[in-house]
Amino acid sequence: MEFSWKTAKKIIGNLITAILFINLILMAVLVVSSKASGGEPQAFGYQLKTVLSGSMEPTFMTGSVIAVKPVDSSQSKGLKKGDIITFQAAEQKLITHRITGVKTSGEHVMYETKGDNNNAADMDPVLSENVRAVYSGFTIPYVGYFIDFAQSKEGGAILLIGPGVLLLAYSAFSIMQGLRELDSKNKKSDTNEKTA
Repeated sequence: MEFSWKTAKKIIGNLITAILFINLILMAVLVVSSKASGGEPQAFGYQLKTVLSGSMEPTFMTGSVIAVKPVDSSQSKGLKKGDIITFQAAEQKLITHRITGVKTSGEHVMYETKGDNNNAADMDPVLSENVRAVYSGFTIPYVGYFIDFAQSKEGGAILLIGPGVLLLAYSAFSIMQGLRELDSKNKKSDTNEKTA
């Protein structure tokens, strides 16, 4: 019985260490990739965008994270009605809405867009040159709040330092526990030698 309990404790300890270590690595990757890409985390060629408004509900909810595939100028001209695009609306403002119509004017392609939850279409058509990405169909609800926190200075520091401190604390606890076991074994062997 004692052997199986020790084995279980060892497995649980290794599992906790692995989880804390993986968490530390993931947080480091998230924070570093968001800083390196100018605020938008990237993974496998996709950008992760946080949904800040309810204009596209119920397709994706406020606070969700969506994966979008960046497009170049040739790809941005070949989009069709029903595609969900992320486009530059102002210098610092990106919007993700659905294409409801496509217009061509000479070499220029323009898209009429609308948020699924909005009553009216967007006022201005979107030039194909202003399309930055296309929605991939991948959404994670509520994670956007966490990514926004990670992108702040305080959040980035906490998410990098927190798992590291937990890992160090757990390592210290494991070392102390190991030393106690060694000490109790030494005391037992000393007692056995004295009685013999």
